[in-house]
Amino acid sequence: MDGKMLARLGAVVFVAVAITAAVAEMTRKEEPKEDFSTRIIESGRDPLREAQRRCQQLGATAANDAECLRVWAETRDRFLGRSPAPTSPTSSEER
Repeated sequence: MDGKMLARLGAVVFVAVAITAAVAEMTRKEEPKEDFSTRIIESGRDPLREAQRRCQQLGATAANDAECLRVWAETRDRFLGRSPAPTSPTSSEER
């Protein structure tokens, strides 16, 4: 095969691939696009979520807040699928 024939064969293969890709793109059905940025999912009122927001607004002081520490522990347990830790017995129960 000489160079001229090889160039022609390459051009024919390139054109065939380009036509096939164009036809495939034209016949493809467009799926409706959903705009997730504007869709708001409202679930029921979640007191844990509200407490998380409160702790978020506290900023660095939340690290010393006992309620925020409890909320974070509960959030971690919920995320990891653990059951809540049992509460420690009080001094009246130990007697």
